[in-house]
Amino acid sequence: MKSETHPTWFPECKVFYRGQHVLTVGATVPELNVEVWSGSHPFYTGQKTFIDTAGRVERFQRKFAGDYFKKDGDKKAASPAPAKK
Repeated sequence: MKSETHPTWFPECKVFYRGQHVLTVGATVPELNVEVWSGSHPFYTGQKTFIDTAGRVERFQRKFAGDYFKKDGDKKAASPAPAKK
């Protein structure tokens, strides 16, 4: 095994969640900052929390707002039929 090709291994990498030290793991970086970990994840804690870091809920609500769920017959009646040649 070549010694120059592998990254430096930190056996005491500290994991921080909201500024608090929560875990110590082995990694290729000396410190990690995480947004979610097993102590705060709803699956492991049983608590319901709302996590939306990328605005996906708002994008979903905009996409499916209005008449998106109307029946196909309603959509055809609302829009004029294309003229045939």
